[in-house]
Amino acid sequence: MLSVGLTGGIGTGKSEVSRLLVECGAVLIDADRIAREVVAPGTPGLAAVVDAFGEDVLAPDGSLDRPRLGSLVFADAERLAVLNAIVHPLVGARSRDLEAGAPEDAVVVHDVPLLAENGLAPLYDLVVVVDASPETQLDRLVRLRGMTEQDARARMAAQATREKRLEIADIVIDNDVPLEELQRRVRDVWAELARRAREREPRQPSQE
Repeated sequence: MLSVGLTGGIGTGKSEVSRLLVECGAVLIDADRIAREVVAPGTPGLAAVVDAFGEDVLAPDGSLDRPRLGSLVFADAERLAVLNAIVHPLVGARSRDLEAGAPEDAVVVHDVPLLAENGLAPLYDLVVVVDASPETQLDRLVRLRGMTEQDARARMAAQATREKRLEIADIVIDNDVPLEELQRRVRDVWAELARRAREREPRQPSQE
């Protein structure tokens, strides 16, 4: 098994790369999706969030009101740290469970938007960074996602710098290209990942 961390700044096309890798045969573990699952109604995670932030963070149907919670934590570093201390361990545990259930020869791709920000690179056998110029990112966010230029620049500035992401990269996928070229580049990366997975030693059974 090969454990791969996949990351990239907003607007770089990481989600498209993730989709293409799944088409090639990767087992995908999506950190964002798991982060939603661990605070779904009825979960211990949601109960812990309510204990920390109050019932005002609940929507009328009992689910987590994400915009409301976001307004509380993203302008307050201490509150954000409290939320992360609740959610991150739950996401990590669920990710490990999913990886443990993958086939022995699988390429397991962990789609982790904040991999660089949270210093998670050592958790993976290698890190793939999807890269694009800031100009390309801005254009995609404004033209394709409908953001204002001000909002797009703010979102970009809130993430790790391009240089910080590239520092942790074992493989870089340059996505300043049309989709057809991106598809070719992802296929080339997949061939390399599959080769590395085949060459790895099998996991040893637990002695516990």
